[in-house]
Amino acid sequence: MTFKEFMQENGYEVQTTFWEDFSIADRFGLSAVQDTFNRAFEEWKENYKYLTELILVLNHKIGQYHEKRPDFAKLYFTLWEQAARYAVETLQDDELHYYYSVTD
Repeated sequence: MTFKEFMQENGYEVQTTFWEDFSIADRFGLSAVQDTFNRAFEEWKENYKYLTELILVLNHKIGQYHEKRPDFAKLYFTLWEQAARYAVETLQDDELHYYYSVTD
């Protein structure tokens, strides 16, 4: 099952190409993953819906790699932690409620 299918099955409509972007970066190694995160985070961190989806993707990537590629899982965890911390510290009111309701 793809990320998009999984999310739709759970009532969430995917809004970005983050999953595809990171899947392409995976093929080029850890530095490409880091670069993809840096660009996506800087460009979209002010859009609470896209930020939330970025965090969802990072979380699913941790799960994708936790057994077979621990180096990737560790990087994705670090990136997830950074983005999630930013969300909790900066989002407010309805935006924070949206974040928690989607990521719960």
